Amino acid sequence: MHQRVAKPEPEQKPTAAEAAARPLVIRSGDRPPERVPVILESLGAGDFHLIDSGNGLKLEQYGPYRVVRPEAQALWQPSLGPHVWEKVDAIFTGDTDEDGMGRWRFPQAALGETWPLSLLGIEFHGRFTAFRHVGVFPEQIVHWRWMKEQIEATERPLKVLNLFGYTGVASLVAAAAGAEVTHVDASRKAIGWARENQALGRLDKLPIRWICEDAMKFILREERRGNRYDIILTDPPKFGRGPNGEVWQLFDHLPLMLDVCREILSPKALGLVLTAYSIRASFYSTHELMRETMRGRGGVVESGELVIREAGLDGKTPGRALSTSLFSRWVPK
Repeated sequence: MHQRVAKPEPEQKPTAAEAAARPLVIRSGDRPPERVPVILESLGAGDFHLIDSGNGLKLEQYGPYRVVRPEAQALWQPSLGPHVWEKVDAIFTGDTDEDGMGRWRFPQAALGETWPLSLLGIEFHGRFTAFRHVGVFPEQIVHWRWMKEQIEATERPLKVLNLFGYTGVASLVAAAAGAEVTHVDASRKAIGWARENQALGRLDKLPIRWICEDAMKFILREERRGNRYDIILTDPPKFGRGPNGEVWQLFDHLPLMLDVCREILSPKALGLVLTAYSIRASFYSTHELMRETMRGRGGVVESGELVIREAGLDGKTPGRALSTSLFSRWVPK
């Protein structure tokens, strides 16, 4: 079961037409109460912190390396001087669009493609990718801490579903805390990276299913099979493609995805967490969608933004808050 990329049975895969034909469930009952706006803030954790930001850039510390990457929301001037910003290990240059391609420049010395990092007690590989990402989205730390606390505080074994799971850090956090985890991502490269991270931390025996598949097809099949999960994390991209060319468009497909996610929540579920990264929308758009989706289920929906606060060179000096993502989270209260 462990260290295996699970493949669904071909005859049980819904076709694109079948997926499109699954109608939204007509919900009744009251919408859950709301908590808005909620700002979930991180000052960093483990081997990561945001040193400074400004002029459309951010200066970050990832383990031993100082990294400069584009950040369109950093409209202000940097707090630290050029002598700090120029003494860095890696700079991403190229397309400033979130999913745009570019290249890394290494001012001090040539660096290897990967290096070890640690967050919340989980070891994993950082990697300089052509899409400016380095293998972890540190703003998610606040969700991972919440999930870890839920798992550790619950006496019964929990099942966690991590959709668009990327390099598996959240899956490893959940499994190390005691959950049985199903990790889904459409990229074989990301699944391979996630398994490398599992091996790096010597966590090979943790109960994780690594599944390379289109997320929508997977949850539709789970719904038909009657499989249920206690915590669902979903961090969908604005646009993406499945392993067989399936197209994902956030604004077109998110209502159905959340609708199916509600159906596969267990009766005693502890949370459904949605993060929307780098989209032009208000958190109210996902907030009201989540409330409509969870109509009649009780609980509460809390929505707002994930922010990372600058922490200075020492990692302990609070500065300005940099907004990174919108989120909506349903919890049973």
